[in-house]
Amino acid sequence: MLYAFQGVGVGLRFGYGVDGLVPFLPITASIMPPLAFLAFRGLTAKPLEQPWLHAVVPCVVAVAVGFFRDLVDPLLLVIFFGYGVALYRQTVSGGDDLMAEASLQRVRPALRAARLTAGLMLFFALSDAALAVYTNIYGARDVPLAVTIMNLAAMAAVIVYYFSPDFSSAKPTAASPSVEPTEEDKIALSRIEAALEEGELYRSEDLSLAKLSRKARLPAREVSAAINRVTGLNVSQFVNDRRIAEACRLLRETERTVIQVMLDVGFSTKSNFNREFRRVTGMSPKQWRAEARAAQDGGAIKTRP
Repeated sequence: MLYAFQGVGVGLRFGYGVDGLVPFLPITASIMPPLAFLAFRGLTAKPLEQPWLHAVVPCVVAVAVGFFRDLVDPLLLVIFFGYGVALYRQTVSGGDDLMAEASLQRVRPALRAARLTAGLMLFFALSDAALAVYTNIYGARDVPLAVTIMNLAAMAAVIVYYFSPDFSSAKPTAASPSVEPTEEDKIALSRIEAALEEGELYRSEDLSLAKLSRKARLPAREVSAAINRVTGLNVSQFVNDRRIAEACRLLRETERTVIQVMLDVGFSTKSNFNREFRRVTGMSPKQWRAEARAAQDGGAIKTRP
């Protein structure tokens, strides 16, 4: 929303000559990188303890607007570039606890969104710097056209990135063959399994690593490490295995539709449910139900006197 308002402000300033917006546009622009960084940082297992310190950034820009106008463009370049690099480094730090507060079904999309946001911040840092240099040399006549091109390029990147396949999400996270599970890992896994079963937590659609770790009373990183070392699965796959097991029971023993079963066991999208069901069972839910029913009917015939 802030980015949309910023675009409107830039359009009014350069397209319609509303010069009264000039002092405010750099300040509102400087708010976006800290907000984006804090939004994704808040999804990690250890959020920042003093996020309010990032309010210093727009304050510094406001001082520069008022007293040191020549520093405004360099400051914005440093802010966008610095936060872009910081956010990207956060997304490649590794570990299942990276997006611990996000629901398990949204971890991968949240991670992709964070990387896209980091890329956009770096793009705007470089493009704004180039635009500032161009304006100082040739004037502001072509600024509206340049801003339009920049925005179109950003929107095109978002669309392409959003619809591009995420190959990394299809690859299971295997346990390292060089790391054998310890007795502590097995004890931790027992606590995790008990936490999943308590109140049927695994059915919760918004279940996250953070919620699971709090329920098991273990650090998020320890939860993901224990699951990985003992089972060879990541946290999402481990939880989904339990969900699929319950889905199989419901498909076999009840007349609920596949959609009803999907929602009952904690999945929110059919595509994710079908993908995970096929990963575990090797077939679609409908195929599995048909074969399970056929096997039951066959068993009944054999035992009939």
